[in-house]
Amino acid sequence: MPKRSRKKAASRPQPRRAPGKKAPKTREPEPDQNQLAYDLIRYIEETGSSLEAPPRVVKNPMAVALGRLGGLKGGKARADRLTPAERRHSAMKAAHARWKGKPPR
Repeated sequence: MPKRSRKKAASRPQPRRAPGKKAPKTREPEPDQNQLAYDLIRYIEETGSSLEAPPRVVKNPMAVALGRLGGLKGGKARADRLTPAERRHSAMKAAHARWKGKPPR
């Protein structure tokens, strides 16, 4: 009888993480579509509701225009009120948020 090799079976290599990083969360299995359909039909029968779309809400055009006007003014007005140090802090915070999680080049 031939000798067996003492080598272990090759296992999948674990992905390397940077120190201090948490392991990525595992995804939950997706629910069965048939079960979802059954639950949906049961809910409709119990509540007496239907799958029709709700009526659309008509927006007031004057309110929309006023909101847009304020939105267009907002950023410039805020920037004019900030001191140079506050603007610098805000810019640095935005840059950190923009580059967070991206690998260095």
